[in-house]
Amino acid sequence: MRTVALSMAGIPGLFTLLVLLCVFMQVSPYTVPWKPTWPAYRLPVVLPQSTLNLAKADFDAKAKLEVSSSCGPQCHKGTPLPTYEEAKQYLSYETLYANGSRTETRVGIYILSNGEGRARGRDSEATGRSRRKRQIYGYDGRFSIFGKDFLLNYPFSTSVKLSTGCTGTLVAEKHVLTAAHCIHDGKTYVKGTQKLRVGFLKPKYKDGAGGDNSSSSAMPDKMKFQWIRVKRTHVPKGWIKGNANDIGMDYDYALLELKKPHKRQFMKIGVSPPAKQLPGGRIHFSGYDNDRPGNLVYRFCDVKDETYDLLYQQCDAQPGASGSGVYVRMWKRPQQKWERKIIGIFSGHQWVDMNGSPQDFNVAVRITPLKYAQICYWIKGNYLDCREG
Repeated sequence: MRTVALSMAGIPGLFTLLVLLCVFMQVSPYTVPWKPTWPAYRLPVVLPQSTLNLAKADFDAKAKLEVSSSCGPQCHKGTPLPTYEEAKQYLSYETLYANGSRTETRVGIYILSNGEGRARGRDSEATGRSRRKRQIYGYDGRFSIFGKDFLLNYPFSTSVKLSTGCTGTLVAEKHVLTAAHCIHDGKTYVKGTQKLRVGFLKPKYKDGAGGDNSSSSAMPDKMKFQWIRVKRTHVPKGWIKGNANDIGMDYDYALLELKKPHKRQFMKIGVSPPAKQLPGGRIHFSGYDNDRPGNLVYRFCDVKDETYDLLYQQCDAQPGASGSGVYVRMWKRPQQKWERKIIGIFSGHQWVDMNGSPQDFNVAVRITPLKYAQICYWIKGNYLDCREG
């Protein structure tokens, strides 16, 4: 079967990205009813077109672990999908380097076509649900993870702590996925981002018995963080140019590249399926909530509502958990095995003005096909390695 690369540059400006995105979401109709299976997606390609040097960055913003917004689920559902030109603008990105220099990269969006060109409608039909007005919803359903046998093993070992106070998730040998607001407030970079570090939990031994040469009889006293400096960061322009009450919330994600490999197992990213296809309709994530200092906190909960770009849920969480990778475990048919994948980034607790009455939501940014193509390219540097979501 012949594969042809089609540039989308000729699409009229008024034509929205609806058809483009829906084509990407075409999934295989063959499913197994007793196993929640990762869908097969037709993925776009997001490629750099030009790179501009920018002035050195400022680092004046205070780290905000709670995002404010006046646009709730119904507001987002009523917002038109971006046009092709708008999507290119939002997916263009800014790169910050350890020496304070930065660049802006403009991108193009392409489809690899194999002759199947019939567009499909949105795969998500989310309905509004009532919500309680608390960050902890009723009984606190979080679990603190103790003991190196758990903390140092997958999937908990993929959760890391940022020196700015947030959480991140290992998604490759040298890459960490987190929330954009953990390093950038939409206007400038957060204090400490120029010397950003990522912390990995490791055992702290008594009497200096730790380290690679310690005997197996040494008993760990408690866990401590080992820190690795960040080499560069990528933030989409949709976050930098957007506002929290506009499209900015949809682009609250960032990728960090470490100065050296972390040598731990990581969790791959994946395209977020519709909530109705998630196992039990649930999501999972672990983070470093501020009210439990030094503890990794795990939780799971049902998805209550969704838009194309966001998941709304009642997972108990506190500031500090922002940036956690939201994941699910589903059956991967080609390899005939169960696999966990990151399908979103926990943005945090967001207050929404609903007709003059404040309501609170815990929100995660979904990894859509376009976001997957962008993040995967940031990691791999080759779009050919990003054809499977």
